[in-house]
Amino acid sequence: MNLIQGLVIEREAQFIGVYQLDEKKVYRGVPRGKVKKSDKIWAGDYVYGTLTEDGTFAIERIKERKNLLLRPRIANVDRAIVVVSLKEPDFQNYLLDNLLVIYAKEGISTVIVFNKIDLLSQEDFDELKQWEEIYKKVGYDVLKVSAVTGEGIEALISYLQGEICVLAGPSGVGKSALLSKITGVKLKSGQISRKTKRGKHTSRGVKLIPFGNNSFVGDSPGFSKVEASLWMDKKEIKDYFPEFQGYSCRFPDCTHTTEPDCGVKEAVKKGEIACVRYKSYLKMQKVFLEELKEWCD
Repeated sequence: MNLIQGLVIEREAQFIGVYQLDEKKVYRGVPRGKVKKSDKIWAGDYVYGTLTEDGTFAIERIKERKNLLLRPRIANVDRAIVVVSLKEPDFQNYLLDNLLVIYAKEGISTVIVFNKIDLLSQEDFDELKQWEEIYKKVGYDVLKVSAVTGEGIEALISYLQGEICVLAGPSGVGKSALLSKITGVKLKSGQISRKTKRGKHTSRGVKLIPFGNNSFVGDSPGFSKVEASLWMDKKEIKDYFPEFQGYSCRFPDCTHTTEPDCGVKEAVKKGEIACVRYKSYLKMQKVFLEELKEWCD
């Protein structure tokens, strides 16, 4: 039996939408045989099957995944676009740092996108520049965009070509608005709660939107809190802070917290590692260092 390949681009309740890569057409997916009995199917899964007379895509096999995000449930993600904002809602660097660690653990490359720059004053731009320098120094790509004016959108699209990407970040930062701007598909955008000053969740289910040449991008539920320690052993977290690498410590299993003669702590004292990043790391470790007050403002 000759099987054709498709990509699951939508999964909500019992509905499975399969994008047939050659025809660039969406079919309803129906699991068959072993797939029906034992396998879970998620958006981002590459599947093999046949087209039936009733116009469905009979799924016979699922290609082995290279990764699977838990929230949202998307498989085979090539790149995570972590969308944040400096204002409305206010920037939460701890949440961003947790997401960066989690995606690094999953082997997913990341791009940091500051949206809503149309709302910023000159003083705000000065602050944004400081954050931009911190993350660029670590090695992350940082983009500044506006879903309202379109500024920076072309640069963002260049990161999405030919890949499966997901937009992630806090609620209310404009992920759905950016997705609409990128793909041309009109989506409902979130608003900021007057009471909590945080975004309201608007995305439901999981859907990847095709655009360009075999490019797929998806929205995701907004995060209000993320803890990397729930995704991995706390001992692993230090491995996903790029700026920690290359420093020597007395102990080979140094956690860079309370141990003496720690190269990472010395780097923080010297200003080689940003205090805000190190504070995020300590918070992930649930460690408080009184001596940190002497190093950082």
